Amino acid sequence: MSEPIAEKEAGPAPTEQPEAQEPEKRKREYKDFGHEEEKPTHANVDMSTIELKAEDLYDKEKVDLETIVIEDVFKLLQCDDKGLTKEEAQRRLEIFGPNKLEQEEQNAFLQFLSFMWNPLSWVMEGAALVAIVLSNGEHRPPDWEDFVGIVALLLINSGIGFYEERNAGNAVKALMDSLAPKAKVKRDGKWDEIESSELVPGDMVSFKIGDIVPADCRLTEAINVSIDQAALTGESLPQSKKVGDQCFSGSTCKQGEAEGVVISTGANTFFGRAASLVGQDDDTTGHLQKILAQIGSFCLVSIGIFVIAEILVLYAGFRYNYRRGLDDILVLLIGGIPIAMPTVLSVTLAVGAQQLAKHKAIVTRITAIEELAGVTILCSDKTGTLTTNKLTIDRNLVKTYGPFTAEDVIRLAGYASRTENADAIDQCVVGAAGGKEHAHDGIELLDFKPFNPVDKRTEITYRETSSGKLKRVTKGMTGIIIELCTRNKTDEIENRLEADVEEFATRGLRALAVAYEELDGQDHEGEGNGFELIGLLAIFDPPRDDTKQTIDDALALGVKVKMVTGDQLAIAKETGRRLGLGDHMYPAKVLKEGPAAGGKHATLDEMIMDADGFAGVFPEHKYEIVKRLQALGHLCAMTGDGANDAPALSRANVGIAVEGATDAARGAADIVLTEPGLSTIVHAIRGSRVIFQRMRNYSIYACAVTIRIVVCFAILAFAWKFDFPPFMVLIIALLNDGTIMTLSVDRVLPSNTPDSWDLAEIFSYAVAYGLYLTASTVALVAVILETSFFQDKFGVRLSGNLTDHRNDPQLHTIVYLQVAVISQALIFVTRSHGFFFMERPSFALMGAFVIAQVISSIIAAYGNWGFTNIHAIEGGWIGIVWVWNIIWFIPLDWIKFAMKATVIKRLRERHQAAAAQEMQQTGGVPLTRTQSRAASVHESLYKNRTSFIRRAARKVGFGGKIKMNPQELQRFSSIQAAQTGQVLARHPSRPTA
Repeated sequence: MSEPIAEKEAGPAPTEQPEAQEPEKRKREYKDFGHEEEKPTHANVDMSTIELKAEDLYDKEKVDLETIVIEDVFKLLQCDDKGLTKEEAQRRLEIFGPNKLEQEEQNAFLQFLSFMWNPLSWVMEGAALVAIVLSNGEHRPPDWEDFVGIVALLLINSGIGFYEERNAGNAVKALMDSLAPKAKVKRDGKWDEIESSELVPGDMVSFKIGDIVPADCRLTEAINVSIDQAALTGESLPQSKKVGDQCFSGSTCKQGEAEGVVISTGANTFFGRAASLVGQDDDTTGHLQKILAQIGSFCLVSIGIFVIAEILVLYAGFRYNYRRGLDDILVLLIGGIPIAMPTVLSVTLAVGAQQLAKHKAIVTRITAIEELAGVTILCSDKTGTLTTNKLTIDRNLVKTYGPFTAEDVIRLAGYASRTENADAIDQCVVGAAGGKEHAHDGIELLDFKPFNPVDKRTEITYRETSSGKLKRVTKGMTGIIIELCTRNKTDEIENRLEADVEEFATRGLRALAVAYEELDGQDHEGEGNGFELIGLLAIFDPPRDDTKQTIDDALALGVKVKMVTGDQLAIAKETGRRLGLGDHMYPAKVLKEGPAAGGKHATLDEMIMDADGFAGVFPEHKYEIVKRLQALGHLCAMTGDGANDAPALSRANVGIAVEGATDAARGAADIVLTEPGLSTIVHAIRGSRVIFQRMRNYSIYACAVTIRIVVCFAILAFAWKFDFPPFMVLIIALLNDGTIMTLSVDRVLPSNTPDSWDLAEIFSYAVAYGLYLTASTVALVAVILETSFFQDKFGVRLSGNLTDHRNDPQLHTIVYLQVAVISQALIFVTRSHGFFFMERPSFALMGAFVIAQVISSIIAAYGNWGFTNIHAIEGGWIGIVWVWNIIWFIPLDWIKFAMKATVIKRLRERHQAAAAQEMQQTGGVPLTRTQSRAASVHESLYKNRTSFIRRAARKVGFGGKIKMNPQELQRFSSIQAAQTGQVLARHPSRPTA
């Protein structure tokens, strides 16, 4: 007897201890989650003389709308629970402004000037200054013609780029406006749906589960409300809200429904005040700016070498006078600079953005198009992207444990589901039970307990109309429901249930248990005769019809798709098997713990590369996956839809906000999809690769023309003291630009593998083409000057004595025509992978080329412009030049093939050998060159929106008041969401007792 007595005496101690600790524990939890009981205060103003002034309303010393009693809120805002009239709302909209953070509007004039703010343009601007300032003296006036021509060339290029980019921006803005968030508001005593931006302080708003809180508000009604404000405050768990509590704009209603009075809008909301603290400058540089910088450097260095050579040879060697040498140098500066390059690439991207918009992909960061073409890995969310995000009950897999049939179990589960404001599970059960109209047929509802995170089940007490009996049904998590089942909970039933749940899990199905009891008497609050487990429902999120084909298409394009989901590992594996993704899935904890000892993976990087996906991920896991994949040299795209996805979307090379994404996800993403599913992304990848090919073709062409001009005219000057007129180089550049602009809509085939900028290849092709075209011109001049072949065979003549004078004006015209025609013809070689005639160009490119050649020929035939030192030539010379160019053009394709077989092949073998060596060093993980967004000073100079321009605009007052930059909003959203991830990592979800 002593042992039981001892136990009895010892018993109270452990019981008393929790009671003593209980108040302290509750207080600590309230402190963690912001539920201290604070008594409302009253406004420190004379409530009888209120004047509606925006500045007074947000003066915290006078009044704090967040803490004063609701009655004072209504008095101060001069409103009531019936809402505002439309006239009053309009008046307040003028006072307080729209309920959105104003974006920094790009000043149109500065946007235009920004196309002339890069090193390539600076050289041209320098050339203009040389023509007008330095070209003086020796009894000759300033070179006004060249100055005007250079300025005109700059303005034309900037104008085209400005026009196309503005058009693309307007198209994107129109599409984004169509995605404007909505709000349910009471106006004139009636509930209506309007755009959130039209809300004003004093409006009565309503929101329910799944809605975004449209503005800062104080709750006037709250039914079982739980708000997720993690993206704003960093709190890891949804917060319960009651009447009088404040809800922040941008937070998400996770449970219940509420009404409230708006107290703050726009920049005065919690989110707006925090965002205003973020700096204005955004100096990040995209990957394309890096490429522009390197191509620009190649051209500038090439020009610089030959300019220095000309200075030494012409002045020191040939003893040229000042003006004559300066004209030759101007030829290299004007002709060598690919002045249209920033414009052509901008136009190509702008046109591409408009084309992608037709596939329902809105590009919010235009250089993301170029990066999307090189994406090697796509990390895709499962729910709503790979699957339909519409839970469905599989009728063929319903398990029964009692006297009821499968259809009975579905019908009873439908009773225990809400038909209005239902969550996703209730919706799918109600849908299986006949829809909202029939789910509760034959019963009289007496009591209903909705799902909550603590009980994890729903429960209904009802009267059966046919028999008048009181009955009760509950449905929910299997572990919770089986504990309630006192009537048939046997080892056999529990073992069956566990086996069935495990079977469902391995097949990617969620299990929903259903239990039933009857009540004695007519008291619906009375005890029943005990719950009995009657069935288990299989719930799954079916894959989208097009997902499997889309994934196959992505794999065919060389893009590896990895599933990144918060779902269970077994569900992720089953979904991966169904979609053909594979089932090498791992739980997110491996990112922290690393691969198991003795496993097939030696390193975490190797495991990440091998994985088909990860399950059970939190926001910080998505960020870590993207970061590691980028460290391995991959260009990574990430899809997401929630505020907690913002860090990974912002970190990824291409962040993609899927259809229905939150504002925070859209703000952090580079591309916003307006249609569900993954197929839009694959369309966008194909489209981006088409755009990439256009840019690559132009880059080879631009570099080749630079080499062609500077080497050609330097050799002509050195060999024959040939002085080509600078103005004619301007004409060549102008005609070239007009033709090359049409490359933005050229017909090209996308590559079947991810694209990358191999600048060594581009420069190799450019040097080969440039030197060959140089040879074509030098050979023509040599034949004309050193022989009488053309004169003897075709009876043509020049106007001057070539033995004594090597700068005949007609010879200038001949060289002009030869250079203009064959230089433009080069584009047909650079744009094709095989023979130039095997890949049909667009009508726009072909038409522009023909027009340019007609103009060139007309100038050659009639251009008697004394100031340019050219003279019209006869038709015979024009025919000779055309035939000469055709003869020299034909071998260009063979040069391309020869380059592929020798130099390009050797370069690729070297890259492959380097990659293989890196794989060996890193344990088998394939590495490519890391593509980073970090900018150097030189690279950042190629941004159209330079920080210099923006700062200058603010200092001189362009553009009105300083507003919030979209990129800063994106960065702010990402910072907030990143903090959420850190909180989640420090405070994992607490297990329920």
